[in-house]
Amino acid sequence: MIHTADEAIKAMNRMADEKQRQILMKFFKTGKGEYGEGDIFLGVKVPQVRSVAAECKDMERREISLLLQSELHDARLCALIILVINFEKLCNKRLKDNEEAIKERDGIVKFYIENAARANNWELVDLSAPKILGQWLMLPSRFTKKEKILLIDTLADSGNLWKQRISMVCTWGALQKGDPEYTLRYAERHLHHSHDLMHKAVGWMLREMGKRIDIELLRSFLKIHAVEMPRTMLRYAIEKMDKDERRQWLYMGKHR
Repeated sequence: MIHTADEAIKAMNRMADEKQRQILMKFFKTGKGEYGEGDIFLGVKVPQVRSVAAECKDMERREISLLLQSELHDARLCALIILVINFEKLCNKRLKDNEEAIKERDGIVKFYIENAARANNWELVDLSAPKILGQWLMLPSRFTKKEKILLIDTLADSGNLWKQRISMVCTWGALQKGDPEYTLRYAERHLHHSHDLMHKAVGWMLREMGKRIDIELLRSFLKIHAVEMPRTMLRYAIEKMDKDERRQWLYMGKHR
């Protein structure tokens, strides 16, 4: 078992691959002026990071915090996967309504939100937000539904790209449980966001809503908002529709 941040980083260092590092740095836009500028990679693949995180399930919160504060993308990813592992083990049917499990889940969520800015890449957000915040939205909690929404609203209104992406992508967890409310709320909230990564996130969640819940919900949203949606967002949202319907929505979006 791995108990400290240093041990986890050393384990990942042993897996480091220079060729993979170069590929990842290019893929995650780490060049000057790009969204991932300055991010540092060891060159470790996600399954490898998962294998290290699995050995860290008993790691104390202060050591997870040290991983989150690391300049290494791989270390931050490892920390977030540890949180996901710890959260998911508290979500089984036996523990769903257990008071101690509820308290621990809320604690993980609080820690996650406090450190949300450290999930500073779309990969880090997408691999953690739906599985922590998204599941939490649908589970018993010491927080009321209104208080939960206020917490996500704080992320949505933060002005920080990654916190905002968390607020949108976390709704995937609720969609998987059959609830489109949060997706609709934050899709409207981020409709006029300036960044392409948010356009993709909103379109992706809307597409999933149409696929998992009801295509008519997606069509209803588009009837109101297609004319003002950024092109990328619209394309992502309608991606699973047939060719003729996609053409109609794109025509509507073009003639705004």
